[in-house]
Amino acid sequence: MIRIGKMNTNSCFTTSKLPGIDYVINPYVGCPHKCIYCYAEFMKRFTRHKEVWGDFLDVKIYNKSFNFDKLKETDNVLIGSVTDAYNFYESKYKNTQNILKNLVNCKASIEILTKSDLVLRDIELLKQLKKIRVGISMNTLDDNFRKLIEPRASSVEKRINTLEKLKAEKISVHLFMSPIFPHITNFKVIINRLKSVVDYFGFENLNLRAAYLPRVLNFIKSNFPDLSDSYRKIYISKDNSYWETLEKKIVKFCEENKVSYKMYFHHDKIKKR
Repeated sequence: MIRIGKMNTNSCFTTSKLPGIDYVINPYVGCPHKCIYCYAEFMKRFTRHKEVWGDFLDVKIYNKSFNFDKLKETDNVLIGSVTDAYNFYESKYKNTQNILKNLVNCKASIEILTKSDLVLRDIELLKQLKKIRVGISMNTLDDNFRKLIEPRASSVEKRINTLEKLKAEKISVHLFMSPIFPHITNFKVIINRLKSVVDYFGFENLNLRAAYLPRVLNFIKSNFPDLSDSYRKIYISKDNSYWETLEKKIVKFCEENKVSYKMYFHHDKIKKR
């Protein structure tokens, strides 16, 4: 059961340290998808929740009117950096929809990153934004695997359908292949399935720390025991050779197949692109 709360705030957006992103907008605190690898779990320390991450959601109540006038034409704004702005409670509270309505005349570039097909509800609204692109996060075509790692998120079929419908409406779309699970995520299969649908692919590796490090390692040990040693080598021994090799393979495959791509591998020894 998800505990729903409300949180008063005076600010809609905050500055960002993400590569290529100037500001982020998160209409909610928490996320009900309950992905086992969720890096945004650190947000819990800024709340008073006793529930585990994934079992609560705070709906932001904005005390001041949205002030998007400060956003410049050169600014890049991401909606959904530490929550899914289209989590299934958005259908009731409509925080994201309200924010988009106030962004219609904004000159900045707006990006939405989501796992949810609920974004299709706002197609007509998205088409009114001057510069908008939508990214769908997906790291597998196997919905059985998806159910294990993202138990409350939209199915693989719904995500593919979302990409196809957005593309048909001439809205810029990309697939964010994140997080890539070592030896499980098959980037070639996903690219070949969706290269005619998306404008580009983004790639991000599975980066583990804090509470979700042992959780994911235990998950691999239980469900993919033959990969357990490899995961321990990567995440306990800090051997980056797997990611270095994989990055080269992804770049080579994309360039050979004339696929547009962006790399977001963040291990210390891997060059950020």
